[in-house]
Amino acid sequence: MALYALNLFDLAENDLYRQYSRRSVAAVEKHGGRVVALGRLEDDEGGSEVEPRSVMVLVEWPGRAAFDAFLEDPEHADLHPLREHGTRNYLWWTYERLEDLRPLFRG
Repeated sequence: MALYALNLFDLAENDLYRQYSRRSVAAVEKHGGRVVALGRLEDDEGGSEVEPRSVMVLVEWPGRAAFDAFLEDPEHADLHPLREHGTRNYLWWTYERLEDLRPLFRG
């Protein structure tokens, strides 16, 4: 079942995330993932206890195994630190794809 990885973050004041982004597309595609949305914070509507992040990336994966393979791929061991040190306030959540919300409401 498809898995979505939602990445929310602020850019650090260095060039590391730019280096990450140049290589990450090929690394993601190698494991069957694809970036489905990129975004920059347009407006903070407020009402949340979580401070908004300025950047959003949404990646679709074929499933948990593909996502885990991306994270654990030894060929890309030097890639993930670029993301980690090139960002601040990083939030990364995964969501299972749903075709319909109704099953969530069954008690």
